[in-house]
Amino acid sequence: MSEAASAQAVRATIGDSEFDRDTAVTRRAPGVYDVDLSPGWTIISAVNGGYLLAVLGRALADALPHDDPFTISAHYLTASQPGPAVVRTDVARTGRTLSTGQASLFQYDDEGREVERIRVLASYGDLGALPDDVRTTATPPAIPPMEHCFGPEDGPAPVDGSSAITERLMLKLDPSTLGWALGAPSGKGEMRAWFGLADGRDPDPISLLLAVDALPPTAFEIGLSGWVPTVELTVHVRCRPAPGPLRVSITTRNLAGGFLEEDAEVWDSADRLVAQSRQLARVRLG
Repeated sequence: MSEAASAQAVRATIGDSEFDRDTAVTRRAPGVYDVDLSPGWTIISAVNGGYLLAVLGRALADALPHDDPFTISAHYLTASQPGPAVVRTDVARTGRTLSTGQASLFQYDDEGREVERIRVLASYGDLGALPDDVRTTATPPAIPPMEHCFGPEDGPAPVDGSSAITERLMLKLDPSTLGWALGAPSGKGEMRAWFGLADGRDPDPISLLLAVDALPPTAFEIGLSGWVPTVELTVHVRCRPAPGPLRVSITTRNLAGGFLEEDAEVWDSADRLVAQSRQLARVRLG
């Protein structure tokens, strides 16, 4: 039975899924955590930035007195590889409603020297304690029904090892943002999709850190190809998502000097804006 078929037969739950196992951290000492970065969340050979953010998000949830990320900003210093890593956290401030801390993930190079891969600063709180009033002009993205969208399984077979992460995602892309896959990019710098985890696990605040960075780069619809590494990524988690698939919309309005921004919105099945993000990414021109 295929992995997707197994997921449909036995639906995973929050706390008991491949995502939870692969983002789990083990406390070695106060503020120090061991983790084994899974090769299942790689693109080419590099570990996905959203997956890494979820790993550090779990470490900070343990280190801080609050459980839910409200805002988390990450700087990606060097590309992370599958395998052992250590996360070190530091508590900057604790308060009644918000606590703030920082975390860094380290791996070792071929000479055994410690290399910092990613550094984050975050504020955590209790999303369940927030008032339920909403005053917004934001509207959910217009995405066709899921059955009219397309996933990686609908395209040509990928090169072995090039996109392991897609096997762990339920990703259905809006056809109007798929021109790049047909050799006719729209030039609009937009990407929209239905999003979930392949094993059926419902979303939670930690998985939202993955969702904002799991779609194909908007650079593809601009007409560029190749790896688009993240330089900096900031995520705002606005509320706990309702069960069911998410809708993710990402746009780029400006590419200059070999860098572009991506603004993402994540909407849940209850039509609530549950997360927003902005990242700066590098692109290869020419």
